[in-house]
Amino acid sequence: MPFSYVSHLYCPKCRKEYSPKEKHQLCECGSPLLVAYDLERLKDNLSPKDVQSREPNLWRYHELLPVENPENVVSLGEGMTPLIKMPKLGKEMDIQNLYMKDEGIIPTGSFKARGAAVGVSKAKELGVEQLAMPTNGNAGAAWSLYSSRADIKATVVMPKDAPVITRKECAVAGADLYLVDGLISDAGKIVGEAIKAWGLYDASTLKEPYRIEGKKTMGLELAEQFSWNLPDVILYPTGGGVGLIGIYKALSELKELGWIKGDLPRLVAVQAENCAPIVKAWNERKQESEFWPDSSTIAFGINVPKALGDFLVLEAVYNTNGCAIAVDEDKIVEEQEKVAQLEGSFICPEGAATFLAARRLREEGWIEENETVVALNTGLGVKYPNTVDIEVPILERNGSLTTK
Repeated sequence: MPFSYVSHLYCPKCRKEYSPKEKHQLCECGSPLLVAYDLERLKDNLSPKDVQSREPNLWRYHELLPVENPENVVSLGEGMTPLIKMPKLGKEMDIQNLYMKDEGIIPTGSFKARGAAVGVSKAKELGVEQLAMPTNGNAGAAWSLYSSRADIKATVVMPKDAPVITRKECAVAGADLYLVDGLISDAGKIVGEAIKAWGLYDASTLKEPYRIEGKKTMGLELAEQFSWNLPDVILYPTGGGVGLIGIYKALSELKELGWIKGDLPRLVAVQAENCAPIVKAWNERKQESEFWPDSSTIAFGINVPKALGDFLVLEAVYNTNGCAIAVDEDKIVEEQEKVAQLEGSFICPEGAATFLAARRLREEGWIEENETVVALNTGLGVKYPNTVDIEVPILERNGSLTTK
């Protein structure tokens, strides 16, 4: 039995096909490429029981991943993150079955490890020696660390106000790190010029086909963790949108395999009010978004003014009867603190945005009381040390505690 049932790459716009055994970036028409698998053949050779008996990491789904030789797998043990019921927060929101998929409990401290694990593994298989990418922080950190394990040289460009910890991760991993006085879109232009000049492999969001495949394992895991019975709603913090696209792709593939039945969960793209191009496009029933000028948000990972795969994000939302919602910027930290105080999880601002969105959608009646709802927390709160301001009393050496 083959390690992977990868069949080909294809363009979702013009339908042109490419070989997965060669290096490819975008389609000739400029669209991102997606990975296709021989699902008909896989149906006869793999069952949910087969998967459940394997090691608890994302490579348990290797038949649905693009790496063809297991010797090329680059892993730090990523995947199978906990699915946690949030009873106190759910009671406060009036959502009886509220869950969190906690992606902070993963190597590099964010869900970006999934895309890096599969993306770097496939890059290694294709003979890549040097890659470059723009990042808002966490992706650059993850790709730098996984690249070092694969003996691939990484060049990373990020906005100068990206979280300091992510900069240090890149530097410690040996990546060539540069900061730009601007947004991720500005970093992307600089990286694009370097790629043309130096012939580097472009690991930018959706400019290689394999990051999505790593991210889609969140959807595969959710289906397995719910015993192949899907939740009603999945909320996802959306910047470049790869995670949401990946979850939709995963669930669509599982349905074609016959592993899941019924309607897919309603997918919710969550953005911040100061950077909400997907929300604007959804409200206007458009197929693509427009560039969002002067974008800024404390949820740094979703500060993406124009996503290359916006049409794929919107397709996933439309096809599942989902929605796109922008949350109040000044309430994100408040929600972050509420999750920590009620449920004991110090989540990232992007994750807090998904709970804030769930709260509002329940208030508006879009989410019903008895529905099963999953909010994705995409990283550790400790990776954003400047997000929460605190005032702590300092005691003298012979001081004493005051009672409250």
